[in-house]
Amino acid sequence: LKDSIAVMTVTLFPVRLLFAAFMMLLAWPFAFVATVGRSEDAVEPLSWWRWLVDLVLKAIMRAMWFSGGFHWVRVKGRPALPSEAPILTMAPHSSYFDAIPVTVTMASIVMKAESKDIPVWGTLIKFIRPVFVSRSDQDSRRKTVEEIKRRACSDGEWPQIMIFPEGTCTNRSCLIAFKPGAFIPGVPVQPVLLRYPNEMVRINSTPKQGVFKILWLTLCQLHNSVEIEYLPTYTPSEEEKKDPALFAKNVRRIMAKALGLRIIDYSFEDCQLAMAKGPLRLPKHTCLLEFARLVRHLGLKAGVTDEVLHEEASRARELCGSRLDVEGFSQYLNQPMTEAVQDIFSLFEEHGKMDVREYVIALCVVCRPFRYLETIKLAFRVSWEDGAVVEDELAVILKTALGIGDFAVCYLFRAIDCQDKGKITFDDFCRFLEDCPDFVEQYHCLSEPIPQPSRESTSPSESQPSTNGFCADFSPRDPSAHSKKQN
Repeated sequence: LKDSIAVMTVTLFPVRLLFAAFMMLLAWPFAFVATVGRSEDAVEPLSWWRWLVDLVLKAIMRAMWFSGGFHWVRVKGRPALPSEAPILTMAPHSSYFDAIPVTVTMASIVMKAESKDIPVWGTLIKFIRPVFVSRSDQDSRRKTVEEIKRRACSDGEWPQIMIFPEGTCTNRSCLIAFKPGAFIPGVPVQPVLLRYPNEMVRINSTPKQGVFKILWLTLCQLHNSVEIEYLPTYTPSEEEKKDPALFAKNVRRIMAKALGLRIIDYSFEDCQLAMAKGPLRLPKHTCLLEFARLVRHLGLKAGVTDEVLHEEASRARELCGSRLDVEGFSQYLNQPMTEAVQDIFSLFEEHGKMDVREYVIALCVVCRPFRYLETIKLAFRVSWEDGAVVEDELAVILKTALGIGDFAVCYLFRAIDCQDKGKITFDDFCRFLEDCPDFVEQYHCLSEPIPQPSRESTSPSESQPSTNGFCADFSPRDPSAHSKKQN
């Protein structure tokens, strides 16, 4: 296999890459002419020459995919008309090759506003009349939903909108939670399945493989198989029209059954935790993914800003030294006693009670997955007045921030506390991080079993200490004990 890839890399790969680039350049003038003078807010009657340009562009795009090894695109089922199903929901989403059904149908898509400024590519994108999302506009999400709803309720006047409701690329082993954007209009949708029955290359742009590696391996394969299947149009019930989350859940269940895939309730935002890079990247088996799912289910992540997190930290600081039972935690969250609240509590509880500071640290991580150092700094400040922590306090911070219970904090603490002061500051931690950026791998006890949260164990045990899902060895700070330790 390696020899075959090596030969293809120096022979077939450059030829295919150059031909694909040529096809995109060839398509540009046609797309440019078709978009000149066209209104952004209305659809003009389709003239004969625009219809001809549409056919030419489809042919050029098909030639581009053919040059990449996608010699046949197998289509199953009947595509619905825009008047029958204004929205197409495509899954699973796994790579940039998922653009194949877009070029086959020339359906509109939802994408970043910055994309329209990319040379050549931006002009091709504007031809299919996408719904642009602006990251710089704080109100962009609402405007995007309104635009999707306006187009979907136009009785087929606008082109169909193709949406990947997962919101991110996955490894095609499951379907994650669908985002509600495609289902808020409450109009019929047509589920569309995408399969790549390849033997040599699994076309998945996951963080482990990377986009360019997948592009390289795919273009080195003589033939790439792709299959597009149109399922029957799904018309929502009155209950589903009022509840987009229920609508999305039911459509996902149908698609997962047809694909033979399992369903997991993690969302795009939850997956960001796994994609976060840097020295504090999460281990594979982290309780934080489950925590993120639960707080999203309760709506505790909605509208959370830096200011809100600092307010939560101040509230937790006021409760320093006291531990909450499940009823007290429910009151702290201002949530009724539900199964989800008890599940969150079970992640932190120890002897039937929890320290709410651990909840705040975990909340900071899942709301700011790419800003771990800020979370650690907040944890140092929130939990202890002098800004310095002892060993068991560092255990709380790191085990909660990483979502694991099997971390060798005692060895890590000794490595950071090189002067044997018995406590460390945030600055000490940062200096150590510069010298040992991969400390998570070094001090993660992979040989030990990772504790799983259990809501059933909420009462203390006389014979065996109770532990929680994050901090297996944590107990409340005992000033006298720590003073003895430091002496």
